[in-house]
Amino acid sequence: MSWRSVVISRPARLQREKFSLLIRQEQSVRVPFEDIAIIVLNHREISLTHPVLSACGEYGISLFATDDTYHPNGVFLPYLQHSRSTRMLRKQLALSRPLAKQTWAAIVRQKIANQGLSLDLAGAEGGKKMASFVRQVRSGDSTMMESTAAAFYFSRLFGSHFRRSQLIWPNAALNYGYAILRGAIARGLVAHGFFPSLGLQHASEQNAFNLADDIIEPFRPVIDLYVASHRDDDLRDLTPADKAALVSLLNVDVEMSRGRMSVLSAIEQSIESLARVLERGSEKLLELPVLIELEQHVAEN
Repeated sequence: MSWRSVVISRPARLQREKFSLLIRQEQSVRVPFEDIAIIVLNHREISLTHPVLSACGEYGISLFATDDTYHPNGVFLPYLQHSRSTRMLRKQLALSRPLAKQTWAAIVRQKIANQGLSLDLAGAEGGKKMASFVRQVRSGDSTMMESTAAAFYFSRLFGSHFRRSQLIWPNAALNYGYAILRGAIARGLVAHGFFPSLGLQHASEQNAFNLADDIIEPFRPVIDLYVASHRDDDLRDLTPADKAALVSLLNVDVEMSRGRMSVLSAIEQSIESLARVLERGSEKLLELPVLIELEQHVAEN
């Protein structure tokens, strides 16, 4: 499985050289395409050839473009590379509303549970309260526990005066980390034959990634915990090192039902389990991450 996240923050020219990405800078670097999951173009003076884009489609690589503030504003995804995408589309369209609502409730419960763990790991108060919110989630989150828990959670993690709309470093870091995570999930959905625009709960006609915005929820606390632990209130903008660190969170470990694995691997497993939910009609088959202390994944020899 691909595992590398390539972040390019200096002027460069990207070319395909057989089975590798050639990054031409002061010193050229070659990275095998089969090792790459994510490429982030983080500088205005980066050029690339058409064969590089073709290789991204061939190897299932997500390639992010950034705007004038160097925040992700676009993502190149493989084009329906899964051999059974039409079958999966039919399954998504046939998904019953009760099953969709129960599956969404399972996602919300794990999101809130992970938010509670984030508070505990950050040394903040409120973990027990978050656990009580988990118990109050009903089908389709009819009791609106997700928004109730979020208001409580962010005030405990970042302080009572914190607002997500503020132009401050923590929000810049959260937005950047979420964007990378969302793109990685969209990549996984396409690779498994899903149509990302068809969500369980999110249903905006103007959103091409509704399903990614469903699946991302229990993964968000990975970003939250890192930002809370590394916040710098004296800064407003992210440094290149900040951005590289946020991208590297795709390779920290989380706990899954089959053991500890990287966020990237957990995304794959969660998406595979969602396919089983659609096939067998039970939300109990959904496998979601459990937040643990942030440590980079160490591959077994």
